[in-house]
Amino acid sequence: MVKKLEKVEVVIVGSGWVGGIAAAELTKAGHKVVILERGKNKKHEDFIGTKDELRYSKRYDLMQELNKDTITSRNSIDKEAMPVRNNMNARLGNHTGGAGVHWNGLAFRWLPYDFEIYSKTVERYGKDKIPKESTMQDWGITYDELEPYYDKYEKTAAISGEESPLGPPRSDKYPLPPMKETPAIRLFTEATKNLGYHPYRIPSANASQTYTNPDGETINGCVYCAFCEEYGCDFGAKADPIITVLATAQKTGNLEIRNDSFVNRVSHDGKKAIGLVYTDTNTGEVFEQPADIVVLAGFVFTNTRLLLTSKIGQPYNPKTGQGMIGKNFTGHFSNLSTYIGARGFFENKKFNNFMGTGGLGATIDDFSGDYEDHTNLDFLHGYEVHYSQLGTRPIAHNSVPEGTPGWGKEFKKQSLKYFNRNLFITAQSGFLPNKDTYMDLDPTYKDALGNPLLRVTVTYAKQDIARAKAGVARCAEIMKEMGADTMNVDVVKDDTVFDHKFYTDHFFGGAIMGADPATSAVNTYSQMWDMENLFVVGGSSFPHTGNYNPTVTIGAFAYRAAEGMITYLKEGGNLATKQLEKNA
Repeated sequence: MVKKLEKVEVVIVGSGWVGGIAAAELTKAGHKVVILERGKNKKHEDFIGTKDELRYSKRYDLMQELNKDTITSRNSIDKEAMPVRNNMNARLGNHTGGAGVHWNGLAFRWLPYDFEIYSKTVERYGKDKIPKESTMQDWGITYDELEPYYDKYEKTAAISGEESPLGPPRSDKYPLPPMKETPAIRLFTEATKNLGYHPYRIPSANASQTYTNPDGETINGCVYCAFCEEYGCDFGAKADPIITVLATAQKTGNLEIRNDSFVNRVSHDGKKAIGLVYTDTNTGEVFEQPADIVVLAGFVFTNTRLLLTSKIGQPYNPKTGQGMIGKNFTGHFSNLSTYIGARGFFENKKFNNFMGTGGLGATIDDFSGDYEDHTNLDFLHGYEVHYSQLGTRPIAHNSVPEGTPGWGKEFKKQSLKYFNRNLFITAQSGFLPNKDTYMDLDPTYKDALGNPLLRVTVTYAKQDIARAKAGVARCAEIMKEMGADTMNVDVVKDDTVFDHKFYTDHFFGGAIMGADPATSAVNTYSQMWDMENLFVVGGSSFPHTGNYNPTVTIGAFAYRAAEGMITYLKEGGNLATKQLEKNA
């Protein structure tokens, strides 16, 4: 039996960056907000003294419990999907703060090209350059329109950085100077300059010095301890939702976070959302939380599954091309568009690799987006090449030259020799949507509560493989210029297929945004066209993957969505329509 609770103004799924930003802005405006978080209650104090590689990097303490809830995946529409059951293959955030707690902190903006990708591609190359299987489209918003929200997020999250020599344009400087330069970063910078490229320091959410943000929250200066990815920051030096936006919202007295609350579906009458139906996973009780506004602020998989199980919008059909929910799934896939590149080994140089932090490094934009002329290339979009000094923690980092045995005396000898004598350069590439890469409900598998799992189908196009090859070749070119004596260079084969690994939280689509309800699920305020009091916010609204990390862009859209929610509570109606009338 479902117990109906007293109505609130706003109910939100998820307490990560998106849910936290929405909660902060709404509660500061005086609105009462409830966040339903499936994971446990986490506070900053819980991370103090927790530099435990076994617990966090091997046993995945902050990740989703895949034995209770997961996804199924397949690499072709004609295959059966199988559940993903190992966190090594799916590092999906859980608990208060979500993936915003255990992220590295790389804090790029996306390019103006990304938001108008279809129009700009046709303008420069003509329609024939776009592959037939592509479903790429404009976002309905320009970079210039989004830029103020980028600036707001960067100032909230204490982003440290220096401007890219190639853009994009900014209205203000980063709130903090860039992170330190190390000998390895200097080597990368000098090599890329020698090759005629334009290096700059990676923008980072690891604060380069102590900073107080506009909401009054303090982020401490980073101490370069090397425990960022997969870890909560025990020093409070990495901007995360717990110490920023959630803290701000809680200070207002207008926020309630209910942990251990697994949302099953959106309740609605076909025209408007009524609330959220969720299970208390401690007691097994089922509740309905009514609200004036319902916000899906979960990860891509969560948002898409809730829309599908709640029967909101038309599910995407890859055979007909009809329907929007589940369409345009893209991401930084581990064996194609991230964590591939060139590792160099140095006989006569040593680096203090044991020190580092998530956003410490340097990069080049020369091949990002459409900076490179693609007229004579067999792919669109590009790749961002960078060196990151994350810090080599002792258990997981034993890189050795190719040909070294995988265990035994020789492996130990080479592992010790090269621990501080190897560097890795990676090319993170864009991934453009295609008609056969999408999400739907699995017809067979269910979660622990009996809800159908989300099924993910990933099919690589020829241009995705060509783009990855080009990125790896560029990494090898730069590593050679850096003076490596030997290299392990990743090989991208022509028949590469998706290997069922979801190593990052960089996945997008399922409820994409746009200017037209015929070609999008939400407007540019992340408001559902089909249900005006339902907002679906986050990477699920992105029509494609850029070549940069997504968090800052997700944060910017969350601020825009929150602004829209506040307007909706005052005025109602479709925000996109109101904006058009205002501009007329």
